[in-house]
Amino acid sequence: MKVSIQARDFTLTDSMLSYVKDRINYLFSSRYNQIQRITVRLSDVNGPRGGVDKRCKVTVVLPRLNEIVNDDVQSDLYVAIFRAMDRASRTVNRRLTRLQDKKRRLYVPNNSKTDLFINSLHQYS
Repeated sequence: MKVSIQARDFTLTDSMLSYVKDRINYLFSSRYNQIQRITVRLSDVNGPRGGVDKRCKVTVVLPRLNEIVNDDVQSDLYVAIFRAMDRASRTVNRRLTRLQDKKRRLYVPNNSKTDLFINSLHQYS
């Protein structure tokens, strides 16, 4: 899994960078091998004017599936990071679970040995 963290229109502090890394490790560690890339873009939409303008956009790329894009805009960037990543992880888990369920439904076991065993038990003399 490749991780890219980008900040636009402001400087990324060490505490914010470690918070993003911790959230990624916490939320996506169980699906580490199934994710190709995670991109986190942090931006200040209105710049110095203030207001509800801190955006976190999370893009998760899964192999053989459409990419997952979640973003959230809040006045506090930490809240935006928390909410966008939480939704992204739930979406990743839901899509991968559906994919696994679909594979299980399509799997048809070879019952030839079982049929022979059952038929040999029901033979009458």
